[in-house]
Amino acid sequence: MSDHHIKRLVIMRHAKADWPVGVPDHERPLEERGHREAPLAGKWLLKHGVVPDFILCSSALRTRQTCTWVCDELGEKAPTPKLEDGLYSASANRMLTVINHVPDTVTTLMVISHMPGVQDLAMHLASRDSDHDAYMDAATRYPTSALTVMETEKSWAELDGQDARLTHFTVPRH
Repeated sequence: MSDHHIKRLVIMRHAKADWPVGVPDHERPLEERGHREAPLAGKWLLKHGVVPDFILCSSALRTRQTCTWVCDELGEKAPTPKLEDGLYSASANRMLTVINHVPDTVTTLMVISHMPGVQDLAMHLASRDSDHDAYMDAATRYPTSALTVMETEKSWAELDGQDARLTHFTVPRH
């Protein structure tokens, strides 16, 4: 793959959320551990040179809070996130439809959403030449704050299935 044609997709599951009694699922906040771990994802992205130029974030409170922590770590490199109602409790196919509408001027796209959609999406897009260990990790567990990094030469509109190489799967922790 020639570097100037490569697009990167970062799929992130929101950080650890709380389950307060009587709070609707959409409004669930991060718990203390989530507030500690979410910034680590931003630090990991910076350290590995995977800085998104566009972020799509589910409209749920826990994903918005996760996104704020990630963007705080990215500092002036952080793009203005776009809240996307369609990513809340979305299936992999629904997430892919949202991604398919991203303009091709975006070279590194980050999507912050929920299980099981984030894991299903990563598995659906992963090509046969994916990093084996990263693929197996993403397939077997996808804890809160987990990040999957994928690369493709296709346009966002053409992304379909098994056409992005899974290069990294990480769960940033202290």
